[in-house]
Amino acid sequence: MKFVRSLVPALLLAGCAAPVPVAAPPPPPPSAAAPAAPPAPPAVPAFTEQQTTPRRPVADTLAQGRAVVSAADVRASEAGTAMLARGGSAADAAAATMIALTVVEPQSSGIGGGGFLVYHDAATGALITLDGREKAPASAGPGLFVGPDGKPLPRGQAVPGGKSVGVPGNVRLAAELHRRHGKLPWAALFDPAIRLADDGFVVTERLHEAIEREAGDLSPAARALYLGADGKPLPIGARLRNPALADTLRRVAEGGPDAFYKGPIAEKIVAAVRDAARNPAGMTTADLARYSVAERAPLCGTYRSYRICGMGPPSSGGIAVLQILKQLERFDLAALGPDNPLAWHLFAESSRLAFADREAWVADPAFAKVPVAGLLDPTYLSQRSALIRLEAAMPAVAPGRPPGAADAPVAAVVREVPSTSHMVAADARGNVASLTSTVEGTFGSGLVAAGFVLNNELTDFDLSPTKDGRPVPNRVEPGKRPRSSMAPTLVYGPDGRVVAALGAAGGPTIISQVAKTLIGLIDWKRPIGEAIDLPNLYASGRTFTFEGGTRLEGMAATFRSLGHAGAQGRLNIGKANGVERTAAGWRGAADTRSEGEAAAAR
Repeated sequence: MKFVRSLVPALLLAGCAAPVPVAAPPPPPPSAAAPAAPPAPPAVPAFTEQQTTPRRPVADTLAQGRAVVSAADVRASEAGTAMLARGGSAADAAAATMIALTVVEPQSSGIGGGGFLVYHDAATGALITLDGREKAPASAGPGLFVGPDGKPLPRGQAVPGGKSVGVPGNVRLAAELHRRHGKLPWAALFDPAIRLADDGFVVTERLHEAIEREAGDLSPAARALYLGADGKPLPIGARLRNPALADTLRRVAEGGPDAFYKGPIAEKIVAAVRDAARNPAGMTTADLARYSVAERAPLCGTYRSYRICGMGPPSSGGIAVLQILKQLERFDLAALGPDNPLAWHLFAESSRLAFADREAWVADPAFAKVPVAGLLDPTYLSQRSALIRLEAAMPAVAPGRPPGAADAPVAAVVREVPSTSHMVAADARGNVASLTSTVEGTFGSGLVAAGFVLNNELTDFDLSPTKDGRPVPNRVEPGKRPRSSMAPTLVYGPDGRVVAALGAAGGPTIISQVAKTLIGLIDWKRPIGEAIDLPNLYASGRTFTFEGGTRLEGMAATFRSLGHAGAQGRLNIGKANGVERTAAGWRGAADTRSEGEAAAAR
């Protein structure tokens, strides 16, 4: 521990207008020092969905230009840059990218799911955030996932089939974004995706592995699309054509969003949900017809000299990212650097506090009182930060009581799964879009309607509607949007200009990936690709899991001596995308652990 102890005096108060006093005695030697560790938590399931290929060099994911798109699949990135090359805006590019991902990344996102968008309009300086999260049908109630025995269904039984499907929001989200900020005709946004669906695209390693892993939970329509004539998953390199999806996209391109939410496509969605072989449910065409996008107030806060802006509830991402950063602002992370285990220990402790608040307080604000201002109140965050100790992990964490909270917290943990997709677009005018899209789990509900995968977003609600006899804020209710971890983010520099945009996929690890990347950019002065490439660490409650095979592996013994008894290298996920402003224009990057890649407009 000498190398740890020698750096503790270097921890200085940094970046706060009103710094919080820090009591930071150096940790004693391990023989006498380490605090009594709590019992090791149960083994943490590995987050494995996204990491299916070895890391690539950072340079292989980069693109530089006056206009850039970064997405989880280069074919989707190129769909976005095709819009930019035609004079389209970042809004056009983001929408086209999301639509193309419906074709080439069906296991993670697309028009059968929902998303959140953060957008900077360079002409006016306006910042908008749009909520295209899925909604529970009118027939869904608190007992949706409660079995005959009165207990919540196991997740493996709740996900497949109709019960888990929420009313998709992505088409309305794309339409609202285009209405406000698009430059090209609506139909043009669909051209690349239609070509991909008509002509076919090559199955990648990650898509093949997803099909192989989920084949048992796919519906007959999905199996017909993603399995070969031999009944086996389509092999890597096979060409996958989807004429039904091409027809759907043409209808929406010609008829606008109403062609999706009303008429034959809506009827096919309803039929897939109501007639599902597993967990049939009561979605109606009226549920689709009344879906609307909600504009939310952006959530912004400062970190060092930067302004960080993200998404508000029902996403927990914006709040949690800002809390993690602000609770760390009194520590000089720059002096510690990414090679010091204390930096990662501090990151983990701040994450644990933020996740405790997330699980207790965040839900759909139309149905629950979410004390957003209190959760981001500087005094409150100073009090929370004071719980973080340099020399030892907190034995336990609990949600705080932020200003404006009406009742005592009711904390419940939802086991989100690591899927989803993020995309970022920046155009030559300075407009920037950061959009996270999802069908929730891998291949969502396993259902396919009109050629696209239907989400399982309703299992992002708490499956048990009560805890200790009290209703949990994130329970199922008709018309309600489930809580999310999605965290599309924009970063404004000291001069007020957008200097970076980013986001990630991976269930609750989204929050950790985004916060880590921001620390890499701001504290450790890494370029966007290198900041994304930093190892990942996820800490919530008693869970402490980090990316194996990285510099964090060598810190495991130190983590345990600090009190993180269950520290283990099982976090095999990384799927972030981002762009940053440079002197030569925009630079885009994608996670080297994913199949993502940035592309520049020609």
